[in-house]
Amino acid sequence: MNETALKELLYKLADDKLIIGHRNSEWTGMGPLLEEDIAFSSMAQDKIGQSYALYQMLQGLGEQDPDIVAFMRNADQFHNCIFAELPNGEYDFSLMRHFLFDTAEAIRFDMLTRSAYSPLAELSIKIRAELRYHTLHANTWIKKLGTATEESITRLQTALNEALPYALGIFEESPYEEEIKDSGLFEGEKLLLERWMEQVEQILKDTHLKLPDWSNLKPVTGGRVGRHSEHLQPLLDEMSEVFRSDPGAEW
Repeated sequence: MNETALKELLYKLADDKLIIGHRNSEWTGMGPLLEEDIAFSSMAQDKIGQSYALYQMLQGLGEQDPDIVAFMRNADQFHNCIFAELPNGEYDFSLMRHFLFDTAEAIRFDMLTRSAYSPLAELSIKIRAELRYHTLHANTWIKKLGTATEESITRLQTALNEALPYALGIFEESPYEEEIKDSGLFEGEKLLLERWMEQVEQILKDTHLKLPDWSNLKPVTGGRVGRHSEHLQPLLDEMSEVFRSDPGAEW
């Protein structure tokens, strides 16, 4: 098994979860409804916990302690997709990102339960179970607001149009994509993308939202190889403030 390819895969998975988890946590105390405040806080806790488990797996492969990896790297050392690091914006954008991102995550971790790397396959079973709640939450609100008032539909449609090019960046292929597939670590980003598109289309059929022509969308990529937006470094500075001031603090 190509250990470099495995580490690349694990960093991508862990960094996505850490960054989107932090963004979700920013809704704590700010949600439009108390239930949504609690929901986003809960999902943030899940994702950060999942990232920690993946960083622990990396530590077992010779990488540094999870706290060091999470809080002491610069933006260009992170492998998360750019979509995860974008500011929350209004609730409509955060909800749409939640729907598009977690739909991909649910499919990805279902696929990863068949990974040839057994520790990842076993962890993915647990993560897949937790993601069922996340996708149920997202699907419920997309369907509810996507069929409600003219304003809610218009706002979600605008968020969908804005988010889709970034969402396609989730599926940016790793520099080790062929090694990852050939070794059975993961079935690949192309297959994940195909399944995601089918799932997104299926869910949006129950709303008044319209998907643009996929072929006209240009994916926003670069995050998987450390080329991020201007938003990531300030997020990392904020996220690591406590650890940098007190390296003995625990998650």
